[in-house]
Amino acid sequence: MKKYDVVALGEVLIDFTQNGISEQGNPIYEANPGGAPCNVLSMLSRLNRKTAFIGKVGQDIFGKRLGQVLRECGIDTAGLVTDQNVRTTLAFVESLPDGDRDFSFYRNPGADMMLEEDQLRLDLLKETKIFHYGTLSMTHEKVRGATKKAVLFAK
Repeated sequence: MKKYDVVALGEVLIDFTQNGISEQGNPIYEANPGGAPCNVLSMLSRLNRKTAFIGKVGQDIFGKRLGQVLRECGIDTAGLVTDQNVRTTLAFVESLPDGDRDFSFYRNPGADMMLEEDQLRLDLLKETKIFHYGTLSMTHEKVRGATKKAVLFAK
């Protein structure tokens, strides 16, 4: 019997979404935990599924908050790596008039793109029924290599 229903690899980040206008007419942004792979895990955890995450955050206030939120959601964070030198990825989200959203990522680099092959917790993949990963983890060399290694291992 496997320990996890789903293990996901990819980005966990802070989405700054507009939440009003200040008295000066400036947008007010709210910091929300985000990242598609972790959003999937969060919903699955709410459905009483066992989940774990593999990814990277910075050693900053956002990275610490994201680790805390993942644990509060019941997501195993054994595969969450903290980078001492690179900051947690941020995204500013604009809601468009047609209901769609536009994302401006601040990750040059961001910690999520710095996950390396040797930082993978492959033991988590041995213990899962389903492996899920996001496409954002395929956009940069280091994390792309880690993602490909994880996919091959999971197969």
